[in-house]
Amino acid sequence: MKAETPRWLQDKSFNEAQFCEDFLLAHPMVCVNGRFFTTEGRVSGEDGVRRQIYEMLRPHFANGLTRRVANLLELLRLECYAPGLPMQEDRLHVANGTLFLDGRFVPDKEFCRNRLPVRYDPDAPQPTIWLRFLSELLEPEDALTLQEYLGYCLIPTNRGQTMLLLKGNGGEGKSRIGIVMQKLLGSNLKNGCIAKVEHSPFARADLEDELLMVDDDMKMEALKSTHYLKSLISAEMPMDLERKGEQSYQGDIYVRFLAFSNGDLESLYDHTDGFYQRQLILSVKKKAADREDDPYLADKLCAEAEGIFLWCLDGLRRLIANNFRFTESSQTKSNREDARQEADNVLPFLRSDGYIRLKADGAITSADLYDIYTRWCGDNACKPLSARTVSMTLKKHADEFGLEHDNHIQNALGKRVNGFWGIEAVNTL
Repeated sequence: MKAETPRWLQDKSFNEAQFCEDFLLAHPMVCVNGRFFTTEGRVSGEDGVRRQIYEMLRPHFANGLTRRVANLLELLRLECYAPGLPMQEDRLHVANGTLFLDGRFVPDKEFCRNRLPVRYDPDAPQPTIWLRFLSELLEPEDALTLQEYLGYCLIPTNRGQTMLLLKGNGGEGKSRIGIVMQKLLGSNLKNGCIAKVEHSPFARADLEDELLMVDDDMKMEALKSTHYLKSLISAEMPMDLERKGEQSYQGDIYVRFLAFSNGDLESLYDHTDGFYQRQLILSVKKKAADREDDPYLADKLCAEAEGIFLWCLDGLRRLIANNFRFTESSQTKSNREDARQEADNVLPFLRSDGYIRLKADGAITSADLYDIYTRWCGDNACKPLSARTVSMTLKKHADEFGLEHDNHIQNALGKRVNGFWGIEAVNTL
């Protein structure tokens, strides 16, 4: 049977504007910053939209379809252009409707940035396998922190201004948390690499409109820079984003970061409070020697997705009630301080005995001080920082330790070089 001629193809003339109007009636969507959004959230990729355009054209054209599809895709961006979509922190767009954080639920759907693939079922059974898994993985207070953070990842906001790192020796099963979050968030979760976010100019644009990025096996190499990571964690204003081959633009970023690792997130040069205060570091329990791994554990956990969603929702509500301050156990606070001291071991060196002495009329060259510092690091199994970093740290804390930088300190050869007043070597001979 011959296809009925649509209104946009009357009198052998192709009316592209009318085609777009009819297309949007059949497939409602809006375009923000060149990306399409429907009532199901962000359209991941454009192949689906291209296919829909092709299906409407195919009965009426035999040739030139590829070019027509490409042209109509660009015209659709103009036809359904919208200046933006609101950041809705008071509701969750779930698979079966809209859940407001005050407890109201409606089956209606609206255009949104993110729709979760999980259904809201207030009567979903308690996720017993998930809770048992967490009891074997984390201490009870740390499980509360995880609950709040996973709930935090359900809404588009950076108000918590922190990332979550779970560290252990390996084999504990912590990466199963990422699999569960993939089930809850679907295409709103991106698997990636924190180091790439910092050094790739295009990686940040890939995180636009994402709720969570998971680094399943964080690299242990220290970051050369932390500027972008810190900015993304605490972003409160649009950021400059760049896609390959396109002009940079201002975009909204609210992605959160969840990483699994065998150690701490390190920086070569940034040892500031701002870097470490943006990290929640949870230590996982050691794997029990007699534990038998279940190869189907991830499947069993995902089968409890609706119950886990309610569990996360409780954590989100508790976090909001606490003004976006996360529950932190004494161990979590200690982990942050240990990470800070491990990365910036200059201050522990200055407070050590037997290597240097703080003395008002003392003096030492920067080179001699660095030699003593590297010896202290070797004795204490610490990784030495660069001479430049050590010198910068000393200058930063000069008032605290009564030091004064001077580039006229006399060395053993009688030359005037960089050094510090107020400190001297301890003669161990």
